[in-house]
Amino acid sequence: MTLQEWVALDVPLLRAPREFVTELHQRHLPQPGTTVVAVLDPEHRVVASASFGTRPQFSDGWDHRNTLLGQLRRITPHDLKRPVPSRTAVLLRCRDGGPGWTEQDGAWMWALRAAAELHGLRYGSYLTLTPVGWQSLGDGRRGRNPHSGSWASGPVRAVTELPPRVPADTRPEPVGPQAVEQSPIAPVTSLSAVRALENTRESRPARRTAAR
Repeated sequence: MTLQEWVALDVPLLRAPREFVTELHQRHLPQPGTTVVAVLDPEHRVVASASFGTRPQFSDGWDHRNTLLGQLRRITPHDLKRPVPSRTAVLLRCRDGGPGWTEQDGAWMWALRAAAELHGLRYGSYLTLTPVGWQSLGDGRRGRNPHSGSWASGPVRAVTELPPRVPADTRPEPVGPQAVEQSPIAPVTSLSAVRALENTRESRPARRTAAR
């Protein structure tokens, strides 16, 4: 798809592209080679998004469409039963090179349109992050920040943020069913032994104690 064909589609414009790009960048910190797909509700708020990388050998529009469709199915249910789409799929690509349109941009534009339609969504803006900044291809809106190298200034999650280790001697005992203490079992005596014991008791002379 050429840039002129994309413009002729009359793609709905983002209400606040600078804030939108900044929000996606803060969420995903994309590096060159990363693609971010987002789904917007009717008020143009981000309700779902995903970032992913693609292998260089997968450069065909059909491959991109299958990748986008798989990501959309993973992050949000389809709207195929709606008579008119109410949500919009938007694409942001972080790449090296100049800000102008490339053939790969055209392949991703076609993929965005096809994947959105197959998922019951509208297809929205196509944006790029390059070393000179961001821009929305087709409508001319652009800015210097964020750019393709802004990910390096993002927050770094250090190892010290992990929870402290608990010493082995202070760890709580594992919770589980406690062993039931059983009462000791009386020894089993044969019936013949019991009768012999009774006969012995009966044969003993009774002791009589005279009353004083």
